Amino acid sequence: MDLCNSVQTRKNVGNNFFKGEKFLSLGSPVFLLLYSLFLSMIFSCYMLRFPFSPSIKFPSKDSAPHTTSLHISTINQSKPSDDNGSDCDLFNGSWVLEQMGSNSLYYTNLSCPTIPYSKNCLLNGRPDEEFMHWKWKPEQCTLPRFNANTFLTFVKGKTMAFIGDSLARNHMESLLCLLSSEETPRDMYKDVEDKFRTWLFPRHNFTLMVLRTEFLVFATERVVNGSFTGGFDLHLDKLNGNWAQHLPNIDYAVFSDGHWFLRPNYLYENGKLIGCVYCGEVGVQDLGPGYAIRRAFQAAFKYINECVECSGIVVLLRTFSAGQFEQGAWNEGGFCNRTRPFARDEVKIGDQDWEFRSIQVEEIERARKGGQKIGNMFELMDVTRAMLMRPDGHPGAYWGNKWMKGYSDCIHWCLPGPIDTWNEFLLEILRRRIQLTFNSSSSSELKSHFLDSKFGSLD
Repeated sequence: MDLCNSVQTRKNVGNNFFKGEKFLSLGSPVFLLLYSLFLSMIFSCYMLRFPFSPSIKFPSKDSAPHTTSLHISTINQSKPSDDNGSDCDLFNGSWVLEQMGSNSLYYTNLSCPTIPYSKNCLLNGRPDEEFMHWKWKPEQCTLPRFNANTFLTFVKGKTMAFIGDSLARNHMESLLCLLSSEETPRDMYKDVEDKFRTWLFPRHNFTLMVLRTEFLVFATERVVNGSFTGGFDLHLDKLNGNWAQHLPNIDYAVFSDGHWFLRPNYLYENGKLIGCVYCGEVGVQDLGPGYAIRRAFQAAFKYINECVECSGIVVLLRTFSAGQFEQGAWNEGGFCNRTRPFARDEVKIGDQDWEFRSIQVEEIERARKGGQKIGNMFELMDVTRAMLMRPDGHPGAYWGNKWMKGYSDCIHWCLPGPIDTWNEFLLEILRRRIQLTFNSSSSSELKSHFLDSKFGSLD
């Protein structure tokens, strides 16, 4: 698993200017006070030059028109938010309907040329459009609209990778469309199977990648009588090196995975079979998908925190986004043809989907404690509850697969659609982290880390 040693580091040793003896020699209280004031002035000027997008101001529940527990209102986009505290839980809220025709969409299915055909639901004949106009409203604050200029400023000169299954790709494709309104990206690389893809935003020197990995760990598909079974042998203590070898060159890693663990898989540790998932084989213990998901994320995060060349990386984990088939599984006639979100009280919390989410929350917290010692940052993007309310946002029958007519896609998300909210979350998480860094007066070294390292330059 020691893949880092085989990859040339690109870390800038100049970032250590304030470390060691040079920093200690400037450690007088007067200097630190003046330095803190100087940084505050820089940040204030920066915010004036690159303001965040206007926040959405929602009416209160009492003033909103009555509906069947869903919020429907006209959103005033010009009024700034005054309640967007950094301690507000972004992920506890409900969906609010914007006024139709309010030019609220960041892009359309025709204006973004990189939308995959299978996610272009309107092009594939979906007749309704309301699903694109519901916006997420946290209970205690507002979630600012996505601003492509602000995002690209934050990540200037950096590399961001989405690591996971096809939903990670879906997430990246949403971000690609959102950023394309500010700068046209260059398609830099695509492997033979189109599993690894790289885009460059040259004006901001920002690299956007997707690294496809269904399990994070090393896996081989099981073959019986010369035919692939659809099940896999998973080595839970051994990472898939195809994606892991890129880690030293990544500044922001957005992880997600889960759906492929629901197959009949066999689990190995130290090269020995320890159990399975849904195998139904006598003498082999069924450990359940949750066990495999936990061990896979443990392996990935442990590797990152032990990788010397990965020091300072920012890791975000996007929690499990459930499939929403009704009346059967995908291959049993299951479908998703709803046209409106669920209300909060219509969503069932506590089943397997929530178990997977809870496991991921526990593992990101475990990794955060270990990462603090070496400067790694671990953040959570907890989308599970919000997306359980959006059965209307999937392609369903409108995914354009002529070889699989009669089957529905109730896992991925239409573009544009609810998945764009994930990137509103992403931008707000980055903004809060930057604000926290500058508001901290306990460590000038931490502020120099911001100026020179992961969070981007203020040039």
